[in-house]
Amino acid sequence: MVEKLFYSDPYLKETTARVVEVKDLGNGRVALRLEGTIFYPEGGGQPSDRGFIEGDGFKIRVEHVREAGDVWHEGTLEGKLPEPGDSIRMLLDWEWRYENMRNHTGQHILSAVLKRLYGLETTGFQIFEGYNKIEVDGEIDWGMVERAEVEANEIVSRGLPVEVEEYRYLPEDIAAILRKHVTKVTDRVRIVKIGDVDVTPCGGTHVRSTSEVGLIKVLRFYQKSRNLWRIEFACGNRALKYLNGVLQDYWASLEEMPNKNRPLVERVRELKGEIERLEAEKGSLRKELWEWKGRALLKAAEDVGGVKVVAHLEGSPLKDAEAFAVYLVDKNPNTIALIIGENYAIFAKNREVRGISMNELLKQVLRETGGGGGGSEVLARGGGFKETPEKVLEAALRAVRESLSRASF
Repeated sequence: MVEKLFYSDPYLKETTARVVEVKDLGNGRVALRLEGTIFYPEGGGQPSDRGFIEGDGFKIRVEHVREAGDVWHEGTLEGKLPEPGDSIRMLLDWEWRYENMRNHTGQHILSAVLKRLYGLETTGFQIFEGYNKIEVDGEIDWGMVERAEVEANEIVSRGLPVEVEEYRYLPEDIAAILRKHVTKVTDRVRIVKIGDVDVTPCGGTHVRSTSEVGLIKVLRFYQKSRNLWRIEFACGNRALKYLNGVLQDYWASLEEMPNKNRPLVERVRELKGEIERLEAEKGSLRKELWEWKGRALLKAAEDVGGVKVVAHLEGSPLKDAEAFAVYLVDKNPNTIALIIGENYAIFAKNREVRGISMNELLKQVLRETGGGGGGSEVLARGGGFKETPEKVLEAALRAVRESLSRASF
């Protein structure tokens, strides 16, 4: 088995080893098994390490490390294919590793505080590029979050030692105080102890002191399911980067406002009110436009057996055109509207019109023009035609004339 140097010294940034096995994954990618490694494999919510493996005549950018019976280092190869027995040098992406260590330790602190204060059990944890998430088995609010944050950051400032011990047989006194219990130890179990704050089993990498964690900041939280809430947070430099991004967005947004004075929420409410007023005004103007447009189209409409057939080539988007067609036929009895756009067709009728179905009408037109669609007795939509809008409109008019002529007998 590989020697896991990331456990014996998580601060080891580079070292040498020999290649044990090589897999050519194709497309310039390889996987290496080594006699010892400083690369942490993905697991327990912590992502794998990144970095480089260098040898005589080759260099591998390590992008993913996984444990499947042994630890495999996967990445992009430059140069010749390594061989078993080759001597190599490993170099960690230390910023990535160290921030993961800080955030993983911060999670232990936050989870311990949430359990002590509110009895919330952490049921899931994962580290992402810029933040972390935990899932807890109960409801939370901002008041609870603020209290937990204050206490978690006080623990950070105390500079408590973070100690890791491995046990083949878990002592009863340790098992009795675990935050997260171990039901069975098959080989060995690693226990992470943070001063008098937390004792829990964990396979990740951690800093030596809580003072290294830096700021612990909850970013947001929300209910994931009936009894499960998700908390997103960040520690150390990731917390600062996230907050800087939020502040940059905040001030940039405020700068875009007509009134640039804080708070932003008041400016947003003002804009929402203005938008609502403009939407109401737009709705009123739209109906006025539809009224005049409808009159013009009805004046030019063809009368087929006492039914006014409006045939119109429309330049508006589908959604707007459909709203107008429905408005037109609802306001005008004995009316059918055939509205054809760039690549859509809307067929609508007033409910009083008998002897013709808009869905059947569309099917008849589609057989001639191609495309697809469907609908109901009073409204149908189609699109994807092989013919021009003008040809589609001609086909629709012919079909309406035929259907209404048959219905009149």
